[in-house]
Amino acid sequence: MTDYVVIETDEAFVEACRILSGGSGPVAVDVERASGFRYSQRAYLVQVFRRDAGAFLFDPIPLTSFAPLQEAIGAEEWVFHAASQDLPSLHELQLEPARVFDTELAARLLGYERVGLAAVVERALGIVLAKEHSAADWSTRPLPNTWLEYAELDVLHLIDVRDFIAAELAETGKTEFAAQEFEATRIRPPRPPREEPWRRLSGLHQVRGAKNLAVARELWQAREDYAREVDVSPGRLVPDRALIAALMAAPPSKGALAAVTAFTGRASRSQLDRWWAAIERGRERTDLPRERVPSDTPPPPRAWADRNPEADARLKAARQVVEAHAEELGMPVENLLTPETLRRVAWEPPTVIDVDTIGQALAEREARPWQIEETAQRIADAFVEAAQTPAEPSDPAS
Repeated sequence: MTDYVVIETDEAFVEACRILSGGSGPVAVDVERASGFRYSQRAYLVQVFRRDAGAFLFDPIPLTSFAPLQEAIGAEEWVFHAASQDLPSLHELQLEPARVFDTELAARLLGYERVGLAAVVERALGIVLAKEHSAADWSTRPLPNTWLEYAELDVLHLIDVRDFIAAELAETGKTEFAAQEFEATRIRPPRPPREEPWRRLSGLHQVRGAKNLAVARELWQAREDYAREVDVSPGRLVPDRALIAALMAAPPSKGALAAVTAFTGRASRSQLDRWWAAIERGRERTDLPRERVPSDTPPPPRAWADRNPEADARLKAARQVVEAHAEELGMPVENLLTPETLRRVAWEPPTVIDVDTIGQALAEREARPWQIEETAQRIADAFVEAAQTPAEPSDPAS
């Protein structure tokens, strides 16, 4: 078996970057994280391949700066499989591609039934890749040789796959579609933090009363702070279900909290003082959270017929034509236009319905120019037709 070398000194890194700068054509890049194990989404391995240069595995933890890599390949096209997953970790390393090509996103636009890397490599090149280490804890040191083999294979064939898919995009007239999608992925800003992220606790729907919600908020924040401190995924410290169980038990004392059977996790007992202090803080808070949070999102479509029958008619008519056109183009409907975008435009349409106003509404919801060109006229026609068609009476039995 080949012994794979991980570059972990600045001197070796600079030499590898010199070799990469002398390679030819696009550069394949991949990142391994420790999602589900660590709190952060930092990169624990960066893999790079370029023709006439070879493949390199970089350990970002001991390296001082990735500036030599940016200088070596920054102006070239960076090839990813699912770029949106890797770009945030690369941004943390100050690695900023000037252009990207995303083989996973392109495969979706081409209508591939399976778009995972192994499936796409097999379809394009007839090469079978093993994917048994995709969910591994890449913060492990030293990294096992079998993991490193897997990591290198993630980039070794990616340029050949890129060329195969680029030819298919050209043959199907989707090169420009893909280019706009790639650029949107490259420049997409990070999602803003949620206003009340603790409300995403699984099982929170069981909690009743503002005072209990205040305790849930404090428990979530205490776990978040500790997870950040020790760099461990919050759910590995104390699962959501355990936090909710501790809250629902309403323990009168720290000892009673320790006796809650369902309060489990690697830190549930060792950090008992932390959790009890959070419960006490929550019970003492006077700035209680709202029991119901107002939302600017439309209600579920199943409720539209009763709450807004005109919007329901618009959505049904437009969804039908958009789905039909996605089938004509040979791609999933969500890649032609996200269902959320269509729902929002159908719920709150422009005052005047025509191709320009619908196009503007789609653009305001970050639809790309190619998506607008392919759907705006169809949606406008569907909205107009829905307005002219008498609504069918709803069936009280349904």
